[in-house]
Amino acid sequence: MNPGGEAGGRKPVLIVLHQEQSTPGRVGRLLQERGHPLDIRRPRFGDPLPATLADHAGAMIFGGPMSANDPDDFIRAEIDWIGVPLAERRPFLGLCLGAQMLAKCLGATVCAHPEGRAEIGYYPLLPTSAGQGFAAEIGQPWPSHVYHWHREGFTCPAGAETLATGDDFPTQAIRVGPAAFGLQFHPEVTHAMLCRWTVRAAERLALPGAQDRTRQLEGRYMHDPHVARWLDAFLDHWLALQP
Repeated sequence: MNPGGEAGGRKPVLIVLHQEQSTPGRVGRLLQERGHPLDIRRPRFGDPLPATLADHAGAMIFGGPMSANDPDDFIRAEIDWIGVPLAERRPFLGLCLGAQMLAKCLGATVCAHPEGRAEIGYYPLLPTSAGQGFAAEIGQPWPSHVYHWHREGFTCPAGAETLATGDDFPTQAIRVGPAAFGLQFHPEVTHAMLCRWTVRAAERLALPGAQDRTRQLEGRYMHDPHVARWLDAFLDHWLALQP
């Protein structure tokens, strides 16, 4: 855990990870390039979460192999804790599992695909009318395809708006209030992370709907430049939402 503290006048961003070797990937690098230290915490291994985000520029909860429906204490604690950034109207971003936790915090459903399908690889992203407005807000269109690694999805909770949809898992991006977002996909994934995931969890590639490793690598070359441009614009906008 890297305690809070400002460097160059910029507040740290709280980063919640779920495995010992997990990293915030490209998102972490981009935040540091913008001058924000990373306050990395792993509640699964005993790290506490702050009672307030007054000393942080925002908070992010990343993905993991567990489910937002699991009974583990740290899962429930993280879901309940999301109420802190929501109440304080501070920037919050949930990625994959983190997005499902945000939805569950607000009473939505997190569940597997009814036919057991998974999204592992690059799949189309379809912005809604609200999502098109958000693209104009940040000055960057949504990427046409984004990287996924999940078997569960979530419904859009009451009080949120759906910014983007997909095929097998209709809720792909949501916004809650002025500063909280949930993305079912993984814009943080680097080339090295994709290579590592597709080797260490190769058995997942046999799931219905999953893409093989070659197709995923081809998808990265085709689609990641646009994802990278979108993520740059998104993070600038997200950081500017600090109250």
